[in-house]
Parts: sequence; structure tokens; C-alpha cells
Amino acid sequence: MPKSKVSPSLKRDSRKLPKGKSLKPTERRRQDAGRRAQSAIKNPKSEMLSGLTLLGKDVRRPTRKLETFPNQHPGRRYTVTLVCPEFTCVCPATGQPDFATITIKYIPDQRIVESKSLKLYLWSFRDEGHFHEHVTNTILDDLVKALDPISCEVVGAFNVRGGISITVEAKYQKDEG
Repeated sequence: MPKSKVSPSLKRDSRKLPKGKSLKPTERRRQDAGRRAQSAIKNPKSEMLSGLTLLGKDVRRPTRKLETFPNQHPGRRYTVTLVCPEFTCVCPATGQPDFATITIKYIPDQRIVESKSLKLYLWSFRDEGHFHEHVTNTILDDLVKALDPISCEVVGAFNVRGGISITVEAKYQKDEG
């Protein structure tokens, strides 16, 4: 009886598995995908990751730097929605904390915002005094500057304080020209 040939991709990886064991095909595919992702992260020439300085780093302080990466589908109109339910800033008059859910919806053109940089950016407002209307519009302005999107909307839904909740909606639409 002839020996069956075993695909090289299904052979045991001697560095990781005990003798006599081999990866199942799904485990092998998962491992190969992980290696490809790691090689893309380690490759500084990778276009997708060039310019990203915060992703994969242990960052323990807020920053106002919004990082972006190329949109791989620039010809398609699709919406990216980011919901940030832990936004905080302080009232500029009283110093009391204000809590909000910031919802960002945008139709990208050439760039996409990297979510870790967005998290650190939003964190940077934590100890600053801002009126709700101002901070919502500042976030929109900074996103438009970083992304140059087709359209962008930022909604700041601030929690009740003094018996009143405030929701601020700021919108941007690129001129078609």
C-alpha cells in the first residue's frame, strides 16, 4: 500500500507541537494568517501601517494626534461608525465632570482613522474645561483635518447635569467640485 502524501502545510511544526502531533487544517490556516499579520506589522515599509506610531505600543498618556491609514476601498461609499461611550471633560465654569457618548459617523475618502489614536485623542479632553458645543465641534474639525472625508458627523450626547441633558450634532460635507 503506497504511503499517502502529507501536504507540507499540514506537517507538524516541530518548534511548537510535541512529537507525533500535527495541526488541524483550520489551526494551520489561523497560524498562517497570524504570521502574515505579524510580518505586516513588523515590516516598516508596509503602506498600511506606515505612519502609525501608537498602534501596538504601550501608551499611557493621552495625545491629540489622530493617526490614519489608507482606505483600501476609496471608490466605494460606506459609513464608518465609532461609538465612544466613556468620553469625559470638565465644565469650564464649575470644574465639574461632564460625561458623554461621542458617536462619530463618516464616509471616508482616502484615509481611515486608527481607533487607538482616536481613543487617546478623546482621552486628552478629560481634564480640560470645554462647553459641550465647543468640544463636539473641535472633535469634528480635527477629524476633518486628519481624514479629509466625504462627510463626517460627530454627536456628543452629554449626560444629565442640573436636570438637563445636552446633545450636540456637528456635521461636515465635502464640496463636490
